[in-house]
Amino acid sequence: MDPRSEIKVDYAPLFRIYNNGRIDRFTGNTKTPAGFDPVTNVTSKDVTVDSTTGVSARLYLPTFLKTRRLPILVYYHGGVFCVESASSPPYHFFLNLLVSRANIVAVSVDYRLAPEHLIPAAYDDSWAALKWALGSGSDAWLRDYGDFERVFLAGDSAGGNITHNMAMRAGAEGIALEGIQLVHPFFWGTERIGSETMLKAGTVKFIANLWTAVTTPDVGPDDPRFNPIAKSSPSLKGLGCRRAMVCVADCDRLAERGRAYCEVLRGSGWKGEVELVESKGEHVFHLKSPEGEEALALLKKMVEFFTRGRGQDFKSNL
Repeated sequence: MDPRSEIKVDYAPLFRIYNNGRIDRFTGNTKTPAGFDPVTNVTSKDVTVDSTTGVSARLYLPTFLKTRRLPILVYYHGGVFCVESASSPPYHFFLNLLVSRANIVAVSVDYRLAPEHLIPAAYDDSWAALKWALGSGSDAWLRDYGDFERVFLAGDSAGGNITHNMAMRAGAEGIALEGIQLVHPFFWGTERIGSETMLKAGTVKFIANLWTAVTTPDVGPDDPRFNPIAKSSPSLKGLGCRRAMVCVADCDRLAERGRAYCEVLRGSGWKGEVELVESKGEHVFHLKSPEGEEALALLKKMVEFFTRGRGQDFKSNL
């Protein structure tokens, strides 16, 4: 067998990466077209963020606007940096629902995927999309309806990881975000914490290998982008937002990382407000069973986070 075709990381039924760079994606390949959704009364469209890199985004706008200026949400999808997109059916369905319930304008980012584009490509694209959304050259939906004083970031799994890293960069560059939501964030590290000590060695290696698969050889498992609570990582005091919500699921092997992130953030000297939301379920259960009881309860918590402190005109559509 040609050694270049040997498997580097096997994460079936999601994806398989070979040493020669080839990837077989077993999920996230289906695309849902943008347009009007009659169930939620939300309209979406696809726009180009950067013609040089090909980075794009799907914008969402609620049809029945209760105010001219709506909070802006920049959303980063999950998929271990390797699969899924802004137009994947689970994300399109979820963003329609979230935008309708929270009465917000959303920018769902389509960053470039590994292994064709290894990290830091996903971070670079995500930052470019955030700067685009905040800039005067962005889309008319944002300029006409967006409240640039109330900008949120959110994402699940790898998207939760990206959300944290974008908020850290925002803080370093003096950009004040209203809030961030990390849903089942993809964090890890070499030191086992909490219930992670009970995991089998194969499971630990499997999770670590996912990070290895999407990064260049010089990036280690305790890189601050992957392990923001490592002693060598920059202080979370620099997080560039006023509020943070971290969501974990009890059957998710990454849950301890989310809990620990909250603890470290609270003890960092950061002046914001952090909330931990715990649910029953597995990793990203809300995307797999979006109409389930736990998924709807999580959706309600997320909506309340966006609408907290807003006046009567900003009531959510719960």
